[in-house]
Amino acid sequence: MAPGEDAPLPRAPSPDAVRSISRSDDAPDEPGTVVWHRDDLRIADNPALAAAAADADRILPLFVFDPGFYDERGAACDARIEFLHDCLRDLDRQYRDVGGAGLTYGHGDPLDVLARFVDAGWEVVASATASGRYGRRRDERARERLGVRFVAGDGLVRDADRPREDWSDRVESWFAADPFDWDPRSVAVERVETGVDPDRVSDACGVAPTKTRVPTGGRGPAKDRLRAFAERIAEYPGSISSPVDAREGTSGLSAYLRFGCLSVREVHRHVDERAPDGRGKSMYVSRLFWNRHYTQKLLDWPGWLDRAVNPVYEGFNGDRHDPDLVAAWKRGETGFPMVDASMRCLRETGWLNFRMRALCASFYFHILQQPWRIGADHFYEHLIDGDPAINYTQWQSQCGLVGRPGLRLYDPRKQVRDQDPDGEFVGRWVPELDPLPAAHLDAPEKTPLAVQREVGIEIGEAYPYPVVDYEAAREEFRERYGAVHGAAAARLGDEEIARRASLSGGVGAARSIAADHGEPAEADGDDADATSQTGLDEFG
Repeated sequence: MAPGEDAPLPRAPSPDAVRSISRSDDAPDEPGTVVWHRDDLRIADNPALAAAAADADRILPLFVFDPGFYDERGAACDARIEFLHDCLRDLDRQYRDVGGAGLTYGHGDPLDVLARFVDAGWEVVASATASGRYGRRRDERARERLGVRFVAGDGLVRDADRPREDWSDRVESWFAADPFDWDPRSVAVERVETGVDPDRVSDACGVAPTKTRVPTGGRGPAKDRLRAFAERIAEYPGSISSPVDAREGTSGLSAYLRFGCLSVREVHRHVDERAPDGRGKSMYVSRLFWNRHYTQKLLDWPGWLDRAVNPVYEGFNGDRHDPDLVAAWKRGETGFPMVDASMRCLRETGWLNFRMRALCASFYFHILQQPWRIGADHFYEHLIDGDPAINYTQWQSQCGLVGRPGLRLYDPRKQVRDQDPDGEFVGRWVPELDPLPAAHLDAPEKTPLAVQREVGIEIGEAYPYPVVDYEAAREEFRERYGAVHGAAAARLGDEEIARRASLSGGVGAARSIAADHGEPAEADGDDADATSQTGLDEFG
């Protein structure tokens, strides 16, 4: 992203603009309530909107363009920003379609923008959300300085000493509860003209997406995808592992859920009521619970984004940081075709299915033995569905930074044979290998020279040799990891560390692991059945 040539964006709305709507001739004596939208870009099943409409005669829907999201602090690719802007245009239409004036756009530090409304007598309400350190500090200051009211309605457990007690029952009850509702006829939906909108922000910030196959954001496209997926959900179990089949076989809703075009509960209800019964339906519903599970993890401990959940692993691989290896991994030039195809696909399209995300994370941390956060940050930057709650908790889980038994290692060569036997995925994203017979795509460096000459490829020139010896690196990592695993498992007996880990079995499960710790058992990620994957094949 590079700054555009237009005039700088104003800090908006101006105090005069806020005062003008607060004191217009046809306005009631009392100002109303600002609905501060963040990652809830919909008017249905929206807890903040429902609460505002129940208490006020006037509401003003507001989205604030935070400059920090548009520079290096935001770590968002241009395609994700453009997807967000699609969602905002759609949200504006949603309000207009029910007779409202539309969405107000602010620009600047969110607290400064909100303060202008509060100073003019408006109240501010927002949906509570799980966020990292920046978002958590922002919301705490908004509550303390401005009296912003945060309405919980996402199925997560807050303000509890033991949030995992009866957690599944609580989430199940939330899924079954009626959605938040409001009557557009009972409240005036107002808007302030600020001179700021998604198009102007894109121009001013130089947003110029280069990724391909990126879907259009917004609630309308999300509902279309949901309806289509529910009809073909029986195909879901057989589609999630292959990077070729997953793009069409999964729901494709992850980015829409990330920005709240649909609520997780809306998706659950539609699938529960409309999709045919069977393994596909039950698997997908379980993924919706996993979505809440991993989001709960970030709510319980925001350190997931930048600290190893188990302090024994803090800094693990840090002394082995090799910028050249990291760069080869990011470019998709490691000499391991399935990893390289996946990394190029991520950079080009902003999406990968879960198994390929897990493969790339495992290869990066276990085989290249590089610091986990650099890899996690790279994924977060490029994913259209980049969700801190999912991305960083999944990276730590895949890398094995919790301390639980069952280190999941993926063999990139076996993944070629199992998930891309015809070479379709590798051929598309690593075109220099396309002429090579599929039988050699798992280990191109072992291709006989006669075959290389016949197809016109020279391994080491057109495509690199492996950057590491896979078997040697795997064994070295197991020795290093095993040397500290016992200490890490024992730390799970500490209640604070167990709370951070937020295991589905709660503190008791963590202490059980601590009591039984020993050598880390290796769980072969390559042979894991789709139903047993500790992750989100759809949302991860």
